[in-house]
Amino acid sequence: MTKRTKRIVSGVRTTGRLHLGNYLGSLKNWVDIQNEKKFECFWFLANYHALTTGFEKPQLAGDFLFPLYADLMAIGLDPDESTIFIQSDIPGHSELFLIFSMITPLGWVERNPTVKDMIRDYDVKSNVTYGLLGYPVLQAADIALYKGDMVPVGKDQLPHLELSREVVRRFNNLYGNFFPEPQSKLTDVPLLNGLDGKKMSKSLNNTIYLTSSEEEIEKAVKSAITDPGRVYRKDPGTPEVCNIFSYYKIFAPEHVEEIRKECETAGIGCSQCKKRMMGILSGIISPFREKKEELINTKAGKDRIYTSIFEGRKKAQEVASNTINEIKDIFHFEVKHD
Repeated sequence: MTKRTKRIVSGVRTTGRLHLGNYLGSLKNWVDIQNEKKFECFWFLANYHALTTGFEKPQLAGDFLFPLYADLMAIGLDPDESTIFIQSDIPGHSELFLIFSMITPLGWVERNPTVKDMIRDYDVKSNVTYGLLGYPVLQAADIALYKGDMVPVGKDQLPHLELSREVVRRFNNLYGNFFPEPQSKLTDVPLLNGLDGKKMSKSLNNTIYLTSSEEEIEKAVKSAITDPGRVYRKDPGTPEVCNIFSYYKIFAPEHVEEIRKECETAGIGCSQCKKRMMGILSGIISPFREKKEELINTKAGKDRIYTSIFEGRKKAQEVASNTINEIKDIFHFEVKHD
């Protein structure tokens, strides 16, 4: 029997416009992995997951799907090379989530760092829903539905993946060796601070969006916190406490030592330093924005997106249906005719 190509699976929540933190944290790695052509890639828009912290806004499950799909294509994901789809288009996600919920001990999800982090980050301690508590179980179903072998994660996300492995391991122990245990594909995930120095997050309104206009880039960078101890232009700065300096480390490492020296000697002011960064970010963001505008503002581009959504649904559904049919056999869900 021919050994199948290993599958890699990951999703992004549909909670609004994508930002540079999303890009550095996961999406850039998706493109790199796709282009390596070592894996069969499944990337999805996780609109069920968007509701775990945003159930009061049902539009999160649908209103951003078209522009977000365009974003994924604009940054370099190719529907001919990857299966790109929408989570809610595939019923198997919720079906397998239900099955996994039956076998997952409550203690596992209560101690899981994914849930703890989200409760803290979204300040929902007094309103933890069953859906939020079960977030990691749905995540496990997302991966196992496609018999995913690997998941791209940073080192800080390894504990999050471990629950998926535990759920799959328990299923296999109970019902036979059915799912592969998903392994981590470690990726270099640089930490990108938000404009206020905290973790970049839409909920904190401290983001630089992935397809920002020039005006949005300028406004965002101008608002960024720099060295709080540098009161006057003539004051020498401390680069390591400056948020903009951290951006140079990530987006323009070739200029880091130059900026460091000019800051420490007051050879450059914060406004001038920010202006340089605006140009650097514009060079990164502009190609994404222009490609997205071409996709969503032309008939050919729109047709390309709609066709890709349809084809992605078709390819994902074929794999998911095979898995669900096998699950039905395990649990004798279908009455057999004599």
